[in-house]
Amino acid sequence: MKTIAVSVATVMMCVMMIHADVKPQRDFSLQKFAGKWYRVGFAYDSPGFALYRDKVKISMGIITPLPNGSANLTMWELTPFGCMTYMYQYNKTSVPGQFTYFSTRHNMVKDITVVDTNYTDYAVVLKHKVFNREYTQVALYGRSQRVRNDVLQKFKAFALSQGFPKETILTPPPAENCPPSGSGR
Repeated sequence: MKTIAVSVATVMMCVMMIHADVKPQRDFSLQKFAGKWYRVGFAYDSPGFALYRDKVKISMGIITPLPNGSANLTMWELTPFGCMTYMYQYNKTSVPGQFTYFSTRHNMVKDITVVDTNYTDYAVVLKHKVFNREYTQVALYGRSQRVRNDVLQKFKAFALSQGFPKETILTPPPAENCPPSGSGR
């Protein structure tokens, strides 16, 4: 039993050290980051998510900066129940490019870090939470539903460097009519 506890503690320390090394985009600008983004790729290794991997579609979101340095995110995602709209408030932290938000679904605060972006084509974002175990998600966003191959390879390399198995890195197909025409497009 003691060996298992030591092993779990060692794994947790390694995971925490990996994420401690992740720094946000240098000189991050929320104003440049604002606007429409498509989630064109992501890596997520939650066992409960495995059943849904082949059902995931590209989703779209709009980042709106707030005067206090925080941001609102309106996100449209295709679900089994249709095209759903989700609203999030990303609260600024003392580090530009890092935010927190309260997940009503999980009843907890989650961390968001904009790891890399050129503002005009792509962004790599890391979402981190501790919920029974550590969960991390890496997302690739594009200003359009297609990104260059070198950007896609950069995203995959980053996800692999964070310990995601290759089979958990997804590049979903586009969603049809989500958001519905006239909603944010």
